[in-house]
Amino acid sequence: MDAGGAQRAPSVHTQVSIGSVELPSAVMLASGTAGHGAELAQYLDLAAVGAVVVKSLAAYEWEGNPAPRLHPAGTGMINAVGLQGPGIERWLEEDLPQLTALGARVVVSIWGRSVDDYRLAAELLADAASGVVAVEVNLSCPNLEGRRSIFAHDPELSAEVIAATAACRLPRWAKLSPNTDRIVDVARAVREAGADAVTLVNTLLGMVLDERTMRPALAVGGGGYSGRPLHAVAVRAVFDVHADMPDLPIVGVGGVSTGWDAAELMLAGASAVQVGTALFAEPRAAARIADELQRWVAEHGFAAVADLTGLAHRH
Repeated sequence: MDAGGAQRAPSVHTQVSIGSVELPSAVMLASGTAGHGAELAQYLDLAAVGAVVVKSLAAYEWEGNPAPRLHPAGTGMINAVGLQGPGIERWLEEDLPQLTALGARVVVSIWGRSVDDYRLAAELLADAASGVVAVEVNLSCPNLEGRRSIFAHDPELSAEVIAATAACRLPRWAKLSPNTDRIVDVARAVREAGADAVTLVNTLLGMVLDERTMRPALAVGGGGYSGRPLHAVAVRAVFDVHADMPDLPIVGVGGVSTGWDAAELMLAGASAVQVGTALFAEPRAAARIADELQRWVAEHGFAAVADLTGLAHRH
């Protein structure tokens, strides 16, 4: 037991690799749930988690959507925050130094409303501090490239965005949407365009009505549905993409709230996972999940967390 009386997790190798990116833990903080900076440092040792994936940033400041922007949805949550952010230049000046001072490994999530927006965001990150280990390209937001749709629903547009972000000179992870039956096609397209990994998945499209007003609970109507009910969708997406491209690194995200949830995504084909909605109810959830994952790995006779990746395809 440790000094606080808690039982120590069994000793296994916890290091994982996502392409060229090496992390000390398979458990990261998901974009949109851990803020833009060191907001969760009072609850977690940010140097101990695999990485902090910051809330998506554009090349420009963006105020997001009007309130209300969050609402419970059964055992999940629906949000339409609208990608609020200070813009990359201000983030580099004000938030990144706090994270690097704490020893955090940082993954910068970027978004845009056009291919040129993504290109500019990537260019602004070209000289980022050494603590930035990767760029997560959020393709799961609306675009204005001739139609009102989502980049990650279109293989060609998704590939164009990934090609346009090469200027960041960092490994790029393409974050894809579960709201399409073409997720394998999109994953293949972004890989061919230069993505080093894919992050599977973003939120599902959803809506909640307010019982009193009989109108949508969120100011803009619908939003992104996340939390535990999303987990089975994420497992399927990871499994299908890994089956088609077993050498493409995958970051699994969606409804991770226990060590087994993390193990399940890794068995399906993920090299690492992200914890998101669980942090709203339990800011320390990522540390607990990492301990539970380590214990599960040891109890099932594995020497390393990384040994889990893709095993479901071989059993």
